[in-house]
Amino acid sequence: MLRAPLPFVSALLAAALLAGCSSTTEDKTAGWSPERIYSEAQDELNSGAYDKAVPLFEKLEGRAAGTPLAQQAQISKAYAHYKAGEKIQAVATLERFMKLHPASPALDYALYLRGLANFNDNLGLLSFISREDLSERDQKAAKDSFEAFSELLSRFPQSRYAHDARQRMTYIVNALAQYEVHVARYYFQRGAYVAAIGRAQTALADYQGVPALEEALYILIRSYDALGMAQLRDDARRVMDQTYPQSAYMNGGFKSHSDPWWKVW
Repeated sequence: MLRAPLPFVSALLAAALLAGCSSTTEDKTAGWSPERIYSEAQDELNSGAYDKAVPLFEKLEGRAAGTPLAQQAQISKAYAHYKAGEKIQAVATLERFMKLHPASPALDYALYLRGLANFNDNLGLLSFISREDLSERDQKAAKDSFEAFSELLSRFPQSRYAHDARQRMTYIVNALAQYEVHVARYYFQRGAYVAAIGRAQTALADYQGVPALEEALYILIRSYDALGMAQLRDDARRVMDQTYPQSAYMNGGFKSHSDPWWKVW
């Protein structure tokens, strides 16, 4: 078996060591104070360079451990993840923050941001511009968002974030109700009238005063009629007449409400 000359092997080893040394990334923050790291991280965050801001906040957590600046680093890192569209990382960072600092003065903001991360990723307050039916998306995230906002209002009713949280909760409730009605309509249009009745009744039982209930009643009326349940049909019709005396559904059917549900509130 042929063997490489010893000097050649030594040269290869030396080259490998040099390559390893040259590939080692120098920590540019090694001599920085925590305040400078925070300032640099904030600059990256404000400029939209979230991928650069996150590692700086992580370094700050370690350098300033046990100080308010470390807490600020955690919150800011969560915000950077949120702005970068990294919902899972944002929520995980916030949950860790709330576990480690249950008495932090920033706890209301942490709850708000946790709700916002799920809300933004799955509902999107301004997505209605595209006339997209937002209620057809993932419902778990919407419920998680609602719970975070609800906890915020319960624990910190005077928080500066309370007003916006209430508005978003209203939006979420409308979306969840509309989701139930969307499923009920899906079943009805395929002739699965019993299933349609079940989902419409769920919407009527679980939600109050939301726009989707008008369509839920209409689906009940049509489904009972299709099944020949005249008494139940007439009962649902009486509720419709009392609650929505000018219902466009009764005159024009499903097509009469082609506009997005969010226009109602």
